[in-house]
Amino acid sequence: MIPITALKDKTIALFGLGGSGLATAKAIVAGGAQIIAWDDNPQSVAKAQAEGIATGDLRLADWGQFSALVLSPGVPLTHPKPHWTVQLAHEAGVEIIGDVELFVRERKLLAPDCPFIAITGTNGKSTTTALIAHILKSSGRDMQLGGNIGTAILTLDAPAANKFYVVECSSYQIDLAPSLNPSAGILLNLTPDHLDRHGAMENYAAIKARLVAQSDVAIVGVDDDYCVKIADSLAAKTDKLIRISKDKPLQNGYFAIKSELFYARSGDVKSLGSLQSIGSLRGSHNAQNALAAIAACMSVGLSFTEIEAGLQSFPGLAHRMEQVARRGKVLFVNDSKATNAEATAPALSSFAKNIYWIVGGVPKAGGIEALREFFPRVAKAYLIGEAAAAFAATLGNDVVYEISDTLEVAVTHAAHDAGADAAHEPVVLLSPACASFDQFQNFEKRGDAFRDFVFALAGTTKIEGAN
Repeated sequence: MIPITALKDKTIALFGLGGSGLATAKAIVAGGAQIIAWDDNPQSVAKAQAEGIATGDLRLADWGQFSALVLSPGVPLTHPKPHWTVQLAHEAGVEIIGDVELFVRERKLLAPDCPFIAITGTNGKSTTTALIAHILKSSGRDMQLGGNIGTAILTLDAPAANKFYVVECSSYQIDLAPSLNPSAGILLNLTPDHLDRHGAMENYAAIKARLVAQSDVAIVGVDDDYCVKIADSLAAKTDKLIRISKDKPLQNGYFAIKSELFYARSGDVKSLGSLQSIGSLRGSHNAQNALAAIAACMSVGLSFTEIEAGLQSFPGLAHRMEQVARRGKVLFVNDSKATNAEATAPALSSFAKNIYWIVGGVPKAGGIEALREFFPRVAKAYLIGEAAAAFAATLGNDVVYEISDTLEVAVTHAAHDAGADAAHEPVVLLSPACASFDQFQNFEKRGDAFRDFVFALAGTTKIEGAN
């Protein structure tokens, strides 16, 4: 835990008592502040009370006593309309911040120069975060991993000079962290997302840009128009900008041509090797993730030899292009986190052909029509869940398919069919392009079940490092 001494002797309002909210409340109390916490869910309030957190309905509180409102990132700050606590804070002139901001302030007090890498972007941020964390850890550094990736940031060890912090930041967290100033800030890409919470794409982009605006080193992907504008704006203010591109050469920065990585400075290009042999980093999207990781780790003092070793041993992020096992020449890949067509596209694009594709669940708008360009790569599709009939209609005569209904049947049949394929490396790929809620509690449970069904097959060998 990181006791928030920056708020010592102050009185703080806190709203949102889920996992990270409760951790934040405990950290504030541990730092010596008074707190009044609340949540719209009575069960969350009761849990906080049972753990010794002072609670009270903030509608009835005297807001003149509060130095800050600490808001959980899932609570609306601006759109579709401000939460009632936000309105009360504005009326009382009380600043509104989140847990990432509290970390930033504590770092400033305790160890302002400790390495702090923050990562954001619409897509790929979790994989990039996990990759950077893996490189640091495998190099022997004291690595602290948290934020939007699943570990509440204030549950990490307190900032110290020898610790390296790797923090994934959502747009919601950035919006509540006005002092965010990482040693290396990464903005991977921007596509429309969470616009119900930000009102417009321009607002969303402006919030994401804040992560790199105050970074010691700003690392920005330049493969979309919004990020190009952000990079150009930063270039006018700082010489600590590093551009990265997954598909085009750069005069200055890191770029990839297919699986080959390069670094360019004033047009002088140096090869950084290839991702061809790293199964967990297949595809151009992972080239972007790798380039960002290399740039960030170099900026906080790692040698390229250390970085290269970390890249080679990276097992992948659980449920995201996760190499699970082999059965003879057949590779099994868990991409359960792909809950819509846009998320499945990188997986299908990562294999040239001979894909035995397990797909289906609760369909999203548009179904899998957007994936039509990848259909020639699919040897056979195995349709599961509610989407099966609709996806069968989309596949039509373009892809051989069966309606397997359940994931267990799909794994069994796909493994059999892939095993009979004469290709060098047939792939059984779970990339559902759907939500899981018809058959599983969440995509994690779906991915776990996929692993279990694969491991139950006779002759299966678990891939070293698989989750």
